[in-house]
Amino acid sequence: MYNDVVDLRDFYASPAGRAARRVVQRQIRAMWPDLSGMNVAGIGYVLPYLAPFAEEAQRAVALMPARQGVIRWPASGRNAAALVPEEQLPLPDVSMDRVVLVHALECSENLRGLLREVWRILADGGRVLLLVPNRRGIWARLDHTPFGHGHPYTPGQLARLLRENLFVPSPPAIGLYMPPSRSRMILRSAPALEEVGRRWFRAFGGLLFVEAEKQIYAGTLAGAGRELRRRRYARIVGGTEHGSAPRGGSVEALWTASGAANRGAGPVV
Repeated sequence: MYNDVVDLRDFYASPAGRAARRVVQRQIRAMWPDLSGMNVAGIGYVLPYLAPFAEEAQRAVALMPARQGVIRWPASGRNAAALVPEEQLPLPDVSMDRVVLVHALECSENLRGLLREVWRILADGGRVLLLVPNRRGIWARLDHTPFGHGHPYTPGQLARLLRENLFVPSPPAIGLYMPPSRSRMILRSAPALEEVGRRWFRAFGGLLFVEAEKQIYAGTLAGAGRELRRRRYARIVGGTEHGSAPRGGSVEALWTASGAANRGAGPVV
């Protein structure tokens, strides 16, 4: 079951959410130091992590599952976010160089369909980055954070899932060692706690960061052709925070808007 978009927004506006975001952003940037000229898609509640790439990417779009809800993004300028069915993403084939999933995989009710769509939209040689709760970490055990909901994974489970769906996973990175606490002292100590965790408690971080490459020699997934013939248009988000969107709007409109919307996009919480 997906977390509600308003709950996710409120978490990232809290002190604990802001501290977690800074830790996670540093890890993502270490893995993807430069996305200049690339097309980037975020799936799930990815706004806090997609925004920093908006200046350098050629296009960046946010695809938010229908069961989660949607928030307009960026806050000003042309909208580049859409409320979508997770098994029918409104993007052309082989159109994305990078795809990042946050607050998505662990909540999905159609894992195979979601990963099939990610495979379809990735360009040859494209890479996907999945952020999922670590089954061994403390964040997956406490439900007052969004990482405590859904299905957590071990590194082996996640690697096996990716290989079964035509991706070649890289060795996982593990992060978010700070506990999900409201204590100001702990939140201020987050960078030091990350360093201690990486050195001495590597297996027990709160999040798994797994990058995987599209397996292009595997051929077309069974049944994909029938789905592609049905997938051409999607609702485009208007401006409310609770997911209501006006009727109309095409994939091409979202695709065109995303190129302009990403220029000058500010921080999102």
